[in-house]
Amino acid sequence: MMQAKTKTVVQAVSLVVFMGGLAWASVPFYDWFCRVTGFGGATDVAEAPSDEILDQTIKVRFDASIERDMPWQFRPLQREMELRIGETGLAFYEAYNPTDRPVAGSASYNVTPYEAGGFFYKIQCFCFEQQVLQPGERVEMPVTFFVDPEIVTDRDGKFVHTITLSYTFYEIDLPEGHAALDTTGQDTTLN
Repeated sequence: MMQAKTKTVVQAVSLVVFMGGLAWASVPFYDWFCRVTGFGGATDVAEAPSDEILDQTIKVRFDASIERDMPWQFRPLQREMELRIGETGLAFYEAYNPTDRPVAGSASYNVTPYEAGGFFYKIQCFCFEQQVLQPGERVEMPVTFFVDPEIVTDRDGKFVHTITLSYTFYEIDLPEGHAALDTTGQDTTLN
């Protein structure tokens, strides 16, 4: 009788550990899946501009937001642009740190409609790296991109005429060794 109870406890604990492992692995797996398939509006990365530029145009809109506790101000410098499919676009976003301390941030992004995610390629983007703004610092951050010409032959993509590129900035810990102001206003180095 005691063995049956022990076996049940071991099975229950194993199930909890297994489910916890699945939960832990689900976020990186989902991120990988979205990047590979474009699902959920995930974009792709290109090393170089498109080889082909079509006569058809597409509108790209730009959106910006910040996480609730992020102290920055963040906005696109242009609301939209129209470019030929395959043509390289260059857009700028502006970030401003109105605080009296350095603030580090990282941007998450997606495109809508989701069908366009697999066809939207970034060549260079501020979202590839952490950003650190000093007190009162204002910066313009570029993103270079193109829309893959294959969108016009895709079953769902061919109906997309406007794509919205959205970024959300959230605060992260300052990188080690980054200068910060202490309460006396003297420059110190974080270790």
